[in-house]
Amino acid sequence: MRVVFWGFGVAAIRVLIADDHRLFAEALEAILGGEERIAVVGHAGDGREAVRLTKELKPDVVLMDISMPVMDGIDAAKRIRTEDGGARVLMLTGSNSRADVDRARLAGAAGYVTKDRIAAELIDAIVEIAERN
Repeated sequence: MRVVFWGFGVAAIRVLIADDHRLFAEALEAILGGEERIAVVGHAGDGREAVRLTKELKPDVVLMDISMPVMDGIDAAKRIRTEDGGARVLMLTGSNSRADVDRARLAGAAGYVTKDRIAAELIDAIVEIAERN
């Protein structure tokens, strides 16, 4: 496992971004790039790639879009939680429907952030779920 350090020898939270919209993924990386407690370790464009990269890169947190091609974020989250229990999944979506929140929870997601609240809540949500035991 590779460790990224930020100030005083404290390990940064390793984050994998899984979103099929490249510009949105780049915007997420720009938001996170200013946060020294977080290191973006990779990008996935679909759910299957997110599962593969989680095994390969061993992130602490996977930022997972619910709606993606090949394998959606719900199915990818289920696989990540069963095959690689160390990574926590934070679901990202444009929807705030109760059904999506419930599906994300049942898939094993540790949290859920709507895309309209990302600027205000994303960093705190990542840090919170990474610190859970």
